[in-house]
Amino acid sequence: MNILIVEDESRIAKRIGRMTRAILGDALQSLNHINTLDKALRFIENNSLDLVLLDLNLNGHNGFDLLTTAVSKSFHTIIISAYKEQAITAFEYGVLDFISKPFNRDRLELAFDRVKNTASIRKEKGESERIKFLAIKKRNRVQLIPIEELLYVKGAGVYTELFLTNGNKELHDKSLEKLEQLLSHTFERIHKSYLLKMSEVKEIIVKPGSKYMAELKNGTIIPIGRTKYKEIRAKWF
Repeated sequence: MNILIVEDESRIAKRIGRMTRAILGDALQSLNHINTLDKALRFIENNSLDLVLLDLNLNGHNGFDLLTTAVSKSFHTIIISAYKEQAITAFEYGVLDFISKPFNRDRLELAFDRVKNTASIRKEKGESERIKFLAIKKRNRVQLIPIEELLYVKGAGVYTELFLTNGNKELHDKSLEKLEQLLSHTFERIHKSYLLKMSEVKEIIVKPGSKYMAELKNGTIIPIGRTKYKEIRAKWF
């Protein structure tokens, strides 16, 4: 994993770094620390990352200024902050986890487990259910797409295509696997290439040759993987 720590307090950044190295061991490829928003933004634009560990108060500057840019990228973002009251807003913007300061190694390890393990993202306190937006890069700015406007997601290599209720299609930098982690409370992985909002399903269709399809309320037809059919049908009914 390639990880960036964005934290203005050197003592805390070093502690996070020590814990990260101890937890991840050989799985850690690179670990960098930056203490200002501007430098962090430049680093993010010019380097390949898997995870950003972000404080929300950086020398008096608001970490949310970086957050909207970060969550539109291909990597996951975890907040490490003393401002517990900002947790709900952070989850709404699509962070994977929020760690309250002070924290211990076990709590940081749990967050890393959530990065590595899709199943564990169905969090014990329902935190993942608070996501309200997906941030996308568009015309040199970041646009927030309300989750309620998202019908389904299609994998497109390392990117994904977001299909919206208004008929538009938007490109997202996160992979299908990463979006599955964020959207697991509302969307189901019905096929290796599709995530679908189950509330939009009108009918499940069985065609000759063991071909399964989901028809949406707007008439769109999406394939269901053979290995997923029984599970999806059970959840739909």
